[in-house]
Amino acid sequence: MTEEEKNQSSGEQKNEAGISVNYYSIDEDAARRAKEMNSFFGYQPGSATEEYRSRVDEAAEIAKRQKEKVDPLYHEKIDRLLDSYARRLAANLNQSYLIDARVPSVMVAGPANFPTRKKERQNASRARNMEERLQIQGLLDKIRGTGTSGIRADHPHALEQLEQKLQKLEQSQQMMKDVNAFYRKHQTLEGCPVLDTEQIEKIAASMAQSWHPQSKPFPSYALTNNGAEIRRIRSRVEELKYNTEVGFCGWEFEGGKAVANQEANRLQLFFEEKPSAEQRAELRHQGFVWAPKECAWQRQLNRQAVLAAGRLPLVKPLCGKAPLELQPKTEKKHSRKKEEEAR
Repeated sequence: MTEEEKNQSSGEQKNEAGISVNYYSIDEDAARRAKEMNSFFGYQPGSATEEYRSRVDEAAEIAKRQKEKVDPLYHEKIDRLLDSYARRLAANLNQSYLIDARVPSVMVAGPANFPTRKKERQNASRARNMEERLQIQGLLDKIRGTGTSGIRADHPHALEQLEQKLQKLEQSQQMMKDVNAFYRKHQTLEGCPVLDTEQIEKIAASMAQSWHPQSKPFPSYALTNNGAEIRRIRSRVEELKYNTEVGFCGWEFEGGKAVANQEANRLQLFFEEKPSAEQRAELRHQGFVWAPKECAWQRQLNRQAVLAAGRLPLVKPLCGKAPLELQPKTEKKHSRKKEEEAR
């Protein structure tokens, strides 16, 4: 089997559970040789492929359950992770068969003139291969965690939640600065007005540890990391406020229309005819996913979605303008900028 054949996908197909899966080729010849070099029992043709597909089916079931829990916005990412798992697992298994076929088991070959050094190199390769397989298994945890962390921008109370989080981060930042300043002046935390007794004891115990990086209650990296998170959340708050005020609008394009669905918080693309495979790939590349219930290609409604649509020739507005130019607030802002430049 050539390298190209090893990495070849059999194409998307339905497994026994009715889930669409991409299976990749398993080197049956290498699997047979590996079995013969390490066992007295004969190789069952197709068993390596069967074992591989069983593992991929388990991953597909995990992906299916995760899709049922999260917004369709995350379905494409889950599909990508599943495909990456199937592809990398096939490559890893094929490599393991080649490694196992290099040197026979001592039980099969016998102890006389046994190539000990070759066996040591084989074992080292096996260890590296197993380490890589553990990393591949980690993709299953990524699938399970997709779409479940953080504050979603399309949550009805997202802005309120983000503002509350920002307030807590800012309070924490000020507290760390005040505590460090108090310690720098007094060389003790006793009597620090922003800490209670329990907090003082906890911080003092932490400072007494050998791993504590600096001779102050809160190391510099803690303030740096917290400050970076403050800037990130503040940027998200500003973006959500902008999206609320902008009043996005849709447009018509040849063969369909774009709808700014404020209620669902989605920019939806409706086509009169099914886009070609190439066009569907381009839609996915720009972050749009197919929503069967809506019969539309969609993504979260924000400025980035409008910009992404502007990079798709198939949804170019009939009026000839770019989608972003059609948005009312953006247009006004652009006009004010032109006026300022003219002055």
